[in-house]
Amino acid sequence: MLSEQDKHFLRQAIALSREGMTTGQGGPFGCIIVKDGQVVGQSANKVTSTNDPTAHAEVMAIRAACQHLNSHQLDGCTLYTSCEPCPMCLGAIYWARPARVVYAAAHTDAAVAGFDDSFIYAELAKPYTHRSIPTQQALQHEAQPVFTEWAAKADRKEY
Repeated sequence: MLSEQDKHFLRQAIALSREGMTTGQGGPFGCIIVKDGQVVGQSANKVTSTNDPTAHAEVMAIRAACQHLNSHQLDGCTLYTSCEPCPMCLGAIYWARPARVVYAAAHTDAAVAGFDDSFIYAELAKPYTHRSIPTQQALQHEAQPVFTEWAAKADRKEY
C-alpha cells in the first residue's frame, strides 16, 4: 500500500509526463527522484527535443539527482515514474541503486500508445549472433588488459 507521500510524488511524475508531452519535450513520461522527502531530481522525456534516444525521463532524472547529490549513486532515494521503466531505464536504475521504485502506468499501457519495448527483451534473450542488429566481437585480447589495470588501480573509485 502506498503512503500519501508516495501518491503525492507519483502524481507529480504523472503531471511532469503530461507537461513534457504538451510542451513538445518528448513522449508522455515523467520521473521524480526524492530523498528525505525532498525532490533531488526530475525530468520529463526529452528524446525528440534533444534528438537523444537515451533522454528518457528516468535517465534524465537520474542524471539531475546525481548532480544534485554529488554522487553516482542514489542511496536512500525513491524514484517515482509515470510508467514502468523500459529495459534501458531499468538498467540505469539498477546502476544508480535507489532504495526503491514506484511507477504508475504499466509497460502494456505504453505499448498500446506506441511505446512497445517487448522487442528489446526478445533481442536480449538471443545470442548476439542472432540479434537483428549485426554484432561482432573483436580484439578482446587488447581490451581485456584495461580491466586488469583497473582492478590493480589503487585510487579507483568503486561503483
